[in-house]
Amino acid sequence: MKHLFVWLLFAGLALPALAAFDVGQLMGELAKHKGGKAKFVEKKYISVLDKPVISSGEMSYTAPDRLEKRTLTPKPEFLLLDKDMLSIERDKQKLTINLSNQPEALAFIDSIRGTLSGNRAALEKNYGLYLAGSAEKWTLTLLPSEQKIAALVLRIIVTGSKNQIRSIEYLQADGDRSLMTIEPLEAK
Repeated sequence: MKHLFVWLLFAGLALPALAAFDVGQLMGELAKHKGGKAKFVEKKYISVLDKPVISSGEMSYTAPDRLEKRTLTPKPEFLLLDKDMLSIERDKQKLTINLSNQPEALAFIDSIRGTLSGNRAALEKNYGLYLAGSAEKWTLTLLPSEQKIAALVLRIIVTGSKNQIRSIEYLQADGDRSLMTIEPLEAK
């Protein structure tokens, strides 16, 4: 029995150690992705409605801080996030908001932008980061660390593969939630 234990110990030492996939590795991979275009489908589950509100369209991202979201259905809408300026166009009306004057909104936006750009420091300013899975299929959960943000959102769950985000789910403090699935478009 003693020899079996010694043999198992040496056999275990001879095996290469499997490196755990961690937040630093994920952020490094995401930081390598400088942008692109994708199709999205977003389902918003709102407590006062019987069915989810479903929208779809296209998004584009240019690292580190430009994100465009063009909703095509059910109603056209254009959203542009460029640095700290958010512009929304809907029904021939345009609204522009300086997010630097809206710290809770900026923290919410930074959850998207920080993840897309692999900016761990930006994410950790307002969220605890919890990673599960492997480089091939990962889930990153963001839990608000500030009470003002936690009053709005309970958690954000981002899934992906390698340096591609595949879905973003927001669970709001009021019980509503949204799930956006993302399908990258190949560059032409």
